[in-house]
Amino acid sequence: MPDEENATVTQLYGEPFDSGFALAEERQLAADPGAACAVYEELLTVAESIEDSPDVRFLRAHLLSDIASVRLTATDLVGAEEAVERSRGLLDGIASVPMGPRGRQLWLEILLKTLLARADLLRRTGRLDEALGCLDEAAARLPEFDDPEALRTAELGLNRVHLLMDRGEWGSAEEQGLMLLSTLPETLVETVPRLLTALGLICASTGRFDPAEDYFARAEDGFRTMEETGELQSLVAHRAYAAMHRGDLDLAERLFAEASAVFERQGRFGDLAVCEQARGFLAGRRGDTIDADDLLGASLARFERLGASIAAADTMLLGAQHAYDRGDIEEMKRLAHEAREVYQAREVYERCAQVDLMLAKTLEHNLNLTHHGDHETESIGTALSLALPAALALGAARYDFVTAHARSQWLELADEAMQLVFRLAVRRQDQGLLFELVEHRCAGVSLALDRTPLPATRPSPPESAEPAESVFPSAAMKAYGHVDGPMTLGGVAAEAAASAGLRVAPPPKVRMSPESGRVALQEYIAAAEFRYHRPIVNEEEVPFWITDGLTSRPVVQVRLADAGDLFMTWTWAGGARGFGTGRGPGDEVDRAVGALAAALPGAGGGAEGVRRAFDSGAMADHRTEHRLARMLAEALWPEGLTAQIRQVSARAGRPLIRIQPSSRVAQVPWELLAVDDDVRLIDLADVVTTVPVSLRRQGPAARPAPDTDTDADTVVLVLDPRVPGFRADSSLGSVLGPPGSDPELLSFVRSRLDTGAVVPSVATPAEAFRRGDLDRDWLSGVLRKGARRLMYVGHVSGAPVEGGQSEDGTLHLCCGPGTDGLAEPIRTHRPLSAKDLLLGTLPLRADGEPGARIWPAPPRVALIGCESGGDLRFAESFGLATAMIHNGAELVTATRWVLPTSFAFHRLAGLAESVRPLSEAIIAVDAAHEHRDPVHRLGRWQREQLDHWRAGGRIEHSPLLWAAMTCIVV
Repeated sequence: MPDEENATVTQLYGEPFDSGFALAEERQLAADPGAACAVYEELLTVAESIEDSPDVRFLRAHLLSDIASVRLTATDLVGAEEAVERSRGLLDGIASVPMGPRGRQLWLEILLKTLLARADLLRRTGRLDEALGCLDEAAARLPEFDDPEALRTAELGLNRVHLLMDRGEWGSAEEQGLMLLSTLPETLVETVPRLLTALGLICASTGRFDPAEDYFARAEDGFRTMEETGELQSLVAHRAYAAMHRGDLDLAERLFAEASAVFERQGRFGDLAVCEQARGFLAGRRGDTIDADDLLGASLARFERLGASIAAADTMLLGAQHAYDRGDIEEMKRLAHEAREVYQAREVYERCAQVDLMLAKTLEHNLNLTHHGDHETESIGTALSLALPAALALGAARYDFVTAHARSQWLELADEAMQLVFRLAVRRQDQGLLFELVEHRCAGVSLALDRTPLPATRPSPPESAEPAESVFPSAAMKAYGHVDGPMTLGGVAAEAAASAGLRVAPPPKVRMSPESGRVALQEYIAAAEFRYHRPIVNEEEVPFWITDGLTSRPVVQVRLADAGDLFMTWTWAGGARGFGTGRGPGDEVDRAVGALAAALPGAGGGAEGVRRAFDSGAMADHRTEHRLARMLAEALWPEGLTAQIRQVSARAGRPLIRIQPSSRVAQVPWELLAVDDDVRLIDLADVVTTVPVSLRRQGPAARPAPDTDTDADTVVLVLDPRVPGFRADSSLGSVLGPPGSDPELLSFVRSRLDTGAVVPSVATPAEAFRRGDLDRDWLSGVLRKGARRLMYVGHVSGAPVEGGQSEDGTLHLCCGPGTDGLAEPIRTHRPLSAKDLLLGTLPLRADGEPGARIWPAPPRVALIGCESGGDLRFAESFGLATAMIHNGAELVTATRWVLPTSFAFHRLAGLAESVRPLSEAIIAVDAAHEHRDPVHRLGRWQREQLDHWRAGGRIEHSPLLWAAMTCIVV
């Protein structure tokens, strides 16, 4: 064998082998795998003619390993398998032969290369568990190998990313890919572009097309630097894939045709089959069934010749769709069942779900076309039995992702499947099922504070972004189940990855009946977990009737869920009985919500948005505001529920309405709804906002006990804190004006000082405003000592809804840039984010504490700032208000939209400076939080404002300010 005495990097075997290896590598870089393979095979013939010895067997193993790699590039999977098995046999045969340190390293290098090639081969042919075993074997060998440039380590990591992608474990694949990218040395010019390509495909597969193109562009730069022609050509197909899922079908068609020509010329028949599969789908979309069938037939034949059974099944599934389109039902059933048998045999459970969803869609389509008579109920039931478990599994796939942004993009795909389920339930007029669907949808998600990855991460196939009558098995649908759970990162890598985002877990089970113990959708959840091997709910159970123990007066719990249309359930408790469901047509809801958004101060951005709201917004004039209130009521509120509220009120007194809005209607001021002429909902009942049951307050063990020598009756006042680096008249400057300039606020602080303990400790009321010492450490200290109330008045920066990450919302205290925290500094200031409040210092150090221990929230919290209660506009509610509830608050008063200051009223609406609407609102919230029933007390103030608005229509009484306020509870 080559040894350190006679072997160098460039001269291992002598001629013609050393120059032959170099020539073959040149052919590979030039994207000519056929020529490269011919060189290697010629060298192998020479090597086999040499007298046998351990050195010669090693040379043959090296050549066979390279041949396997080239054949994999050319997608000659049969030839690659033969070469890799021969190489492994030769390497095993000389493993015990004495060799020097250099010889051992060369043997290990070729063994690792062979193992990685075999893992790639097994992955491509759908033998994913065997592929994982190969990678694990390579990982076990890696510590023996001297890998100073980390090349083999990087290749192993990249192979794991690819395997996770083929399993459909997109969140885990992205997490490991990003972690790998952050640790790769710049010298690994070969691996980095390939990893960037993988990350681009992950983003494209999960609906994030802008970052996908960014990754592809960076990969392209790397491949051009390497002069890697073959990978540059593959990027054309990857961009075609992204274009197809983005909906740019003409561009996708052109790029796939371009890539097909190149792959056919180079003999890369597996890549060609993928392009033919996609082109067949596109041909079907444009109505060319002959071309579609020809392309899909060619793709299927190639995949079968290559032994790529799962890819062949994907083509069968597309063929099934086209058979249905042309009315050949029997052929559709045959192809679909054959594809499903392959998926089931390979334990590709989410592709089984893809078949089930397709069959459910075809059943719905058939129901729309033909009259089923007495069999319609049975047909709908069959469609639901297929669609609902698959939709549940698809929605649960988001728990794989480490960031809320990625999860929100995934949900846009998953929601199409759930919309199908709701349509079928409506068609069957199944009120019980609709009720359970809404309850399950509204349960939310559970916050995962530990660093342990979730078990059994197997996403089900997303719906196509195209109309429901077409299906394409995208990479996002190519998910492979793994019974033993996901591959995980370890050590520092795992810790760093866990800190990158806010992890979530499945919601609790929603118990529908205390007598029967029934759980919402229990049979469908069981079917989903059995069929697709994915957890849908966690082991905790919560009752949906939690209103019973909260009040002695009548209460109705209203929950809303988006599924194309807006679906509502309501349940009476507290002395009243009954329940109901409602549905608002999606287009009507969108028009009403759009009209509301146009009227709010945030619509135009900054001061200009506030100016527009005062000048021309619907809430600046009583007549236009009333029309908006009627429009919202007609679109969102069932008349039957209004009638029930009147009946209950007449018999048992003013009821409490607890509303859990969906993200689409989270900014709706429910109190304002004109349910009958100018009768507003707040005239009939008190209204409170509720959060998902998964966010229920933690038990006392999760919070530190207050100091025994401290008065827990303290009120914590954080009033217009001074933000470091920002002048009083700047964007993060004063919201209340100079300290001492507002007599009403001074009187309010004086009343608090007179009635109990207040922190910070002040000698005069003016000292409570514009302080510079109220940072997060101070806040932690006073909250740990115990308090009964916290009132914050100041700047709040909401997170962009399109980003999906409600936890990025921030409070602006007096924290400097050197303060530890999870939000990025702004100039010389680091904001306190909701993520800080939730995760605390867990992501920052090994001995970190969760946020609930660092900032335990008192029972009542007021967050008076711009859109401080905007959490519920997100699919996952983990913003400031819900973070306070998670940390122990029983009630949080927050705002639904951007809040105009008194200064804005003076400057933009021409209001006299002696009138200070924001100050009045602050005092009203303070009074409510001192009352035994804060919801009723705040509602009484809001009704007073409404009466003034009706009587005079003056701008200071506009709902622009007071209707933004809402109390939020569990």
